[in-house]
Amino acid sequence: MSQTPEEEFVIEPAGHLVNVKEIWHYRELFYFFTWRDIKVKYKQTFFGVAWALLQPLFLVVIFTLFFGQNLKVPTGGLPYPVFAFSGLLIWTLFSSGLNNAGNSMIANAAIIKKVYFPRLVVPVSSIIAALFDFIFGFIVFIGMLFYYHLSVDWLTLIYAWPLALVLATLGTLGPGCLLAALNVKYRDFRYAIPFLIQALFFLTPVIYPVNLLKYPILKYLVSLNPVCAAIDLFRLPFAVEPADLQLTGISIFSTVLFLLVGLLYFRKTEQYFADLA
Repeated sequence: MSQTPEEEFVIEPAGHLVNVKEIWHYRELFYFFTWRDIKVKYKQTFFGVAWALLQPLFLVVIFTLFFGQNLKVPTGGLPYPVFAFSGLLIWTLFSSGLNNAGNSMIANAAIIKKVYFPRLVVPVSSIIAALFDFIFGFIVFIGMLFYYHLSVDWLTLIYAWPLALVLATLGTLGPGCLLAALNVKYRDFRYAIPFLIQALFFLTPVIYPVNLLKYPILKYLVSLNPVCAAIDLFRLPFAVEPADLQLTGISIFSTVLFLLVGLLYFRKTEQYFADLA
């Protein structure tokens, strides 16, 4: 008897950059992946979620001793611990989200090969998991503002902090999707991502203000960092000196550019993820 050839089905992504309707249909997966990543991160740890506070606080102490007291880095009238912690909050969200998203497709290869769902759910969930750590650090930061009796512009805070959080998230999503897609095809990026994050730290105004740079070309180079605008906006409600709107605008443009490039490349290559992951 002749055998009937098996019917082959090919699943191809929709032609949209982001298929909102499809992602909404699989919205429960965001909770599943996010909560799983959080539990795995703090599983069998003595301090548990307290690590979300201990790490930035330890860095603030180190930076304050070396850069704040010894090197006397100017902060525009802000106490150096507040200056450093405000930058570290956004930076930790960015670096943790970028690292998680960049390795997310490889980490979830077993699931990707078995069942179809919008692949964009995986890196986005990794970034949402990074927001979990941000919340705990943010609570401590509010206490720090009260401790130093800083004057806060509440009207500016209403729009600056939500906008900073949105920009930080979008600024992480673009490069995160790009690295996630590249990491599937070129496994060298698994080793390059930590090095890239370390290098970006020194090109981000976390422990120093952009005005400290003497050469304009260096200021523009730092402003190309997608997270630079988010840090400036996060400090805006209690900053003594206003932010440089030109440099902030460059960083916002960079955020949008990285977002479009990252999503475009991710959508272009996602149909091969199951074969290469």
